[in-house]
Amino acid sequence: MIGTARCAAFRERPGRLLAAQHLIEAGIDALIICGGDGSLTGADLFRSEWPSLVKELVDKKDITAGEAAPYKTLSIVGLVGSIDNDMAMTDATIGAFSSLHRICESVDSISATASSHSRAFVIEVMGRHCGWLALMAGISTGADFVFIPEQPPEVGKWEQEMLGVIEKVSSHQQVKMLMGRVVRLGNARRL
Repeated sequence: MIGTARCAAFRERPGRLLAAQHLIEAGIDALIICGGDGSLTGADLFRSEWPSLVKELVDKKDITAGEAAPYKTLSIVGLVGSIDNDMAMTDATIGAFSSLHRICESVDSISATASSHSRAFVIEVMGRHCGWLALMAGISTGADFVFIPEQPPEVGKWEQEMLGVIEKVSSHQQVKMLMGRVVRLGNARRL
């Protein structure tokens, strides 16, 4: 892990020009970009501007024509690293399944507490504009409700459905408590 972060200077042409100069000076003519929408969009812009950036560096005499000659093109490989799992033409993005695994572990831990205290928990997961992570986590953990951006809940309808679930769970908890008392009483009589 190299600990890099988004660079505000790279969003402007002078920042990309400086980046091009540093790459040429370091003898780099190819990049592997692992990231999401912002990283890959920035990489594509950098690739498309590359010839004009190199020409500008030569014109400004920041590098010589001889230094620029081997760097006519910049090769870029993009690896989609996004827990959103929202990149078209991919089966799964880097980070999506590991994030889902962590969410399911956390929900399993919370479920024990919720059950023992007869409580309900609301769990929010990441996903920005894509509900894949929330949907898969909801299916995997048996959530009563999953709200995703692709299918917003109908106002007034989901509240009634939730009340029905709460009533069902409440009556189920009461039955379980009564059954527990009956079993304990039955065991006590045998002793």
